[in-house]
Amino acid sequence: MATMVDVARRAGVSVATVSHVLNETRPVRPGTRKAVLDAIDDLGYIPNTLARSLVTARTRSIGLAVSAISNPYFTEILQGVESSALERGYGLLIADPHDDPEHERKAVGLLHERRVDGVIVAPSAEPAGLLEYLARREIPAVFLDRLVGDAHDQVCAENARPVEQLVDHLAGLGHIRIGLVAGLPGLSTTTERIAGYRAELERHGLPFRPGLLAEGHSEARGAEDAVHRLLASPEPPTAIITANNVMTIGALRALRTAGLGVPDDLALVCFDDFSWADVFSPGLTAISQPSREVGATAVRLLLDRLEDPARPPRTVRLPCDFVHRTSCGCVAEAPDRPLPGTPGLPGKDPVS
Repeated sequence: MATMVDVARRAGVSVATVSHVLNETRPVRPGTRKAVLDAIDDLGYIPNTLARSLVTARTRSIGLAVSAISNPYFTEILQGVESSALERGYGLLIADPHDDPEHERKAVGLLHERRVDGVIVAPSAEPAGLLEYLARREIPAVFLDRLVGDAHDQVCAENARPVEQLVDHLAGLGHIRIGLVAGLPGLSTTTERIAGYRAELERHGLPFRPGLLAEGHSEARGAEDAVHRLLASPEPPTAIITANNVMTIGALRALRTAGLGVPDDLALVCFDDFSWADVFSPGLTAISQPSREVGATAVRLLLDRLEDPARPPRTVRLPCDFVHRTSCGCVAEAPDRPLPGTPGLPGKDPVS
């Protein structure tokens, strides 16, 4: 196996110069740098990551704590984090906190013990233990999807406005009893989506009916129970919005059990598009979140924080797309269209 001494000999430089190239600890002239990199490639030299971390106090690794196994939305975010991290020369360690506050703190602690340079976390609904752990150990951290205060860098998709667009679309089709299956209480995504739902009902002059708002707890089974409650109310909804993709599955199960068809008996639209939403019959009208962009932005925020620890925290919100299919009751026109009221991509027809 080739060593740094072999690389230095092949490149005609000192071992210290090879170290500076590998660890970026001192500027090296372009020609010298190229000679070292060519020697590394020729010899198949593999740097010792542990030794490098002793020199730089960095492991060039990022910890990611999201419930990627149980939620396909976070799987797409993971892909965005991984590709962006690898592009910048960082490895990725992953832990699943299962949206449980205690498990969350332990998961982040485990990542910290592996000496990651920083962590990216989708916080639970009760993140006090996580916040205390991060603050006490001064761990660089970025929150994604769910916002918590303003002391950390954060990135998420827009939440209120897209739900307003869903309500507006359904109200425009004549629905006056629009139900919402909301997510886990305590999450910023839940709070903001409910706020958008209520604001748009008010804008259309429709009363907010507490009986048409049901908690699905961000789970398929919870959403299934929530839809059964909505259907059993004295004035059941004629249209339902589900607040994430997992709850959409639960809602569809409940409607099937009740013998109701979509959209003939009840319109259904959802927050979170997913890769197989268009294979349903009817296709699901949905809000598509920029999942991979959320993940890539989280990496950029974390690396910026590592570069400049004193910089003010930033919160980034990314726009969503409205994917128009037929579960809302509309006649099929095209696979999708931009969010109503927003321009299409430059140089493209607004219907794609």
